[in-house]
Amino acid sequence: MSSDSGKSMWGRPIPGIAAAALALVLASCGTVASPGPDPATSAPQQSATQSPPEAQKPPAVEPDWPRWGFTHTGTSANNVTPQFEQTVAQSLSRVPMLQNQHIMGFGALNPQPRRQEYFWEDLDSRTTFMKQSRGTPIITLCCAPDWMKGGPEGPTSQEGWAEHLEDAPYPQHFDDFAKLAATVAERYEDVDYFLVWNEFKGFWKDHSKPADYKGYTELYNKVYDAVKAVRPDAKIGGPYIGFDSNRTGDSELRGDWGVVNQNVLDAFNYWYENKKGADFIVVDGASPTDAHELLPDEFGALSKFSAVTQWLRKKTDDMPIWWSEWYFEPEDGTTWRENKRLAVQAASMIEFAKSGAATALYWNPQAKDGPCRACLWHPKSGALLPTGQLVSNFVKWFPAGAELEEVTSSDPRVRVLAQPDQLLLVNTTDAQVSTTVDGKEQALKPYEIKWSDR
Repeated sequence: MSSDSGKSMWGRPIPGIAAAALALVLASCGTVASPGPDPATSAPQQSATQSPPEAQKPPAVEPDWPRWGFTHTGTSANNVTPQFEQTVAQSLSRVPMLQNQHIMGFGALNPQPRRQEYFWEDLDSRTTFMKQSRGTPIITLCCAPDWMKGGPEGPTSQEGWAEHLEDAPYPQHFDDFAKLAATVAERYEDVDYFLVWNEFKGFWKDHSKPADYKGYTELYNKVYDAVKAVRPDAKIGGPYIGFDSNRTGDSELRGDWGVVNQNVLDAFNYWYENKKGADFIVVDGASPTDAHELLPDEFGALSKFSAVTQWLRKKTDDMPIWWSEWYFEPEDGTTWRENKRLAVQAASMIEFAKSGAATALYWNPQAKDGPCRACLWHPKSGALLPTGQLVSNFVKWFPAGAELEEVTSSDPRVRVLAQPDQLLLVNTTDAQVSTTVDGKEQALKPYEIKWSDR
């Protein structure tokens, strides 16, 4: 699971603290990749060493469940100019996808600064952009206004954003947060999907110790009841917990990629057994261990995503599994070349598709100016960057309900995802590879991602 510091993008600054808040928003952005070719005719690239074991025929994912998309963070297209917003909306609307927004932080100011006062400007702006870009909207019901977690009423201060955004509401304010969640669901009646809270924020401060899963479950149940009371049609998911892993440990969920923290499984099991209800399961995680290790290597570590998905499907009798965030690059200062980063990302998305995950949302580290490494669109032109093209291609060719076919490569270093009309090939090595796939000879450059008609 990515550390909180790696995704601390608090959103647009409140008046009086613009410079400080903007620094927080831009802290996690790096180098911009140049715009790539059209996603339907070309593809990015890759690296690694080890191929996964031969897979069974992939499980089906119901077509009425969405598959791929992204989460808006501190800066998005609506934070620049109206013309830029329209340009990005047009880029995204060519292949519409899921779009997720938090109610506070990550691009949205405090939605309820006082008990009897609401502020909807930021949520309205983000959801309007989703409509303009033909996206399927999702709302994450996190985080909580200051007065629900020991702070004062009124606009959130600079200290509040920097130090207390991720605090959980106090138990005496669980009902207040549930009421806010229901108010959000009523206001945004065209939003069907709601995620409850984010990574157990405030409920799990020390991951070496058990999480406060009873407290989270109490909050979840109150939110579930409140939202369903006003929007019986709404689809609600939890617990949005990160599946941390380590090199060693005692846990039933383990593989060459490491061992899932038993505290995660205990928290998940308690929530699952004591929840009022759920329409889908929400988790997140990273292929590196908490010590930034990639076991046995960059590509082999990705099998963690399949292992967790399959464990969850079995545990929950095949409920839809949503990955609200996923990470595949160590957060220890290591920076991969862009072709390798894209290759590992493509291979991770293959893991989600083959293991039957219903949904995977890319955490978009967008910037207002650039450079911006791993962004979906260029912060100046608004054109989709290679990362955006990759996600768009998956939306186009491998949506929920797509008929996946078992197609292999004669060279196991090339990973394959196939449907009746399209093949995706990923070279997991830093060398040119020749292979036979689907009866055709294919040559791939180092870490190349290739889309091929069948």
